[in-house]
Amino acid sequence: MPLWQIALLALVGAWALQALGTYAQMRHFSATMGEVSRHWPDGFVGAGNGKATFGAGLILLLVVSPDRVVRRALVMRGRTVFARFARLPNLEGKPLGTLPAEPDFRDKVSIGALTKATEQIEKAAGRAA
Repeated sequence: MPLWQIALLALVGAWALQALGTYAQMRHFSATMGEVSRHWPDGFVGAGNGKATFGAGLILLLVVSPDRVVRRALVMRGRTVFARFARLPNLEGKPLGTLPAEPDFRDKVSIGALTKATEQIEKAAGRAA
């Protein structure tokens, strides 16, 4: 078998592995969103992503009560499809408006994710009112 055919097969194999990994990560994201939505049906959920130019990006999930107190904060950091959500217990129980002052939100990527998640929460709260 010529070298170009081997290289083409390797490329197709890598693409298939990436597709499977992306599918698994999307299932994990959907399951986590469903879990927090079912656990706290009276609050609001916001998801924000932060994209890094060269570093690892992140996805932030915030679950807040109707009075805007954080019930659950989850973050997924990483560059690979193996990244999983981790809790941020130091943010739980704090008012939504105080989060930008927290040490977890010092870099541009984290601030971007927090901004997007907060905008989604405020939009959902506006529709509910």
